[in-house]
Amino acid sequence: MVPRDVASRAAKERCDAGFGVNAEGKAVFLDFKYAIERLGRDTIEKRYGNLFQMYEKITDVNPYENPMQIYPAIHYAMGGTWVDYNLMTSVPGLYSIGEANFSDHGANRLGASALMQGLADGYFILPYTIGDYLAGEIMVPKIDTNAPEFEEAEKNVTGRLEKLYNIKGDQPVDYFHKKLGHIMWEYVGMSRNEEGLKKAIEEIAELKKEFWSNVRIPGEMNNINPELEKAGRLADFIDIGDLMARDALNRNESCGGHFREESVTEDGEAKRNDEIGCYASAWEFQGEDKEPVMHREELVFENVKLTQRSYK
Repeated sequence: MVPRDVASRAAKERCDAGFGVNAEGKAVFLDFKYAIERLGRDTIEKRYGNLFQMYEKITDVNPYENPMQIYPAIHYAMGGTWVDYNLMTSVPGLYSIGEANFSDHGANRLGASALMQGLADGYFILPYTIGDYLAGEIMVPKIDTNAPEFEEAEKNVTGRLEKLYNIKGDQPVDYFHKKLGHIMWEYVGMSRNEEGLKKAIEEIAELKKEFWSNVRIPGEMNNINPELEKAGRLADFIDIGDLMARDALNRNESCGGHFREESVTEDGEAKRNDEIGCYASAWEFQGEDKEPVMHREELVFENVKLTQRSYK
């Protein structure tokens, strides 16, 4: 029994060493045979029955009788915008819900189940908190959408969509999405090192240039177009991927899901260094193709003591 990030790194190491299974060699087998023999099927079924049932429905393979094929995946990207108790950011009227904010899991440096925010924030809580702000806005006159700020915002959004749609390139959005995913999976995800992160930044820049010159978006511009929507999201993903790689490169220490290969204990565990890594970072956009500027805020803990993770 090991943490998920440790298991994922171990699975990827086997894949990288050439022992991966499936057509691409990017999966490993998880065999419950000996656990079933030792503990009995009933015990395993009580512990993992719903997981096994989902696996069989998806793959048509019975995991009680055959090894499960699993894929090592990126564990966690932690962070998020500041919010108050009602989930409102420092911008009045702008709310950040779910894992987009820091409230529960983005505030720590280890990583925890996202289930809490999936169940507690956003969809469930926001209807009960946003009213606090809206109550004070009831008597505010309707905002004039003919204001120059609205015209500028609409022009920027429309211009971006038109630019994407009119590229008329050779490759669909999914082609670029998969390439970005592979870069992040290989260099920024489960484990990182300086050389790999620098390579990721270079490859993401090349991918961004290719995307904005060769993406193909079918359908109509002024109608419901899922591919155009997907392209807009991917453009954001590319920028976020670049930012994640830069921030990871700047953190030359490990902590939980943020695993730097240059910072490891003798047992192979993430070796944290709170003297250099105990801070929150925010990167300021300086314009297209310009280096962003990092702003750093030290984290101060008054009621808890920061310690090295250990499962011994």
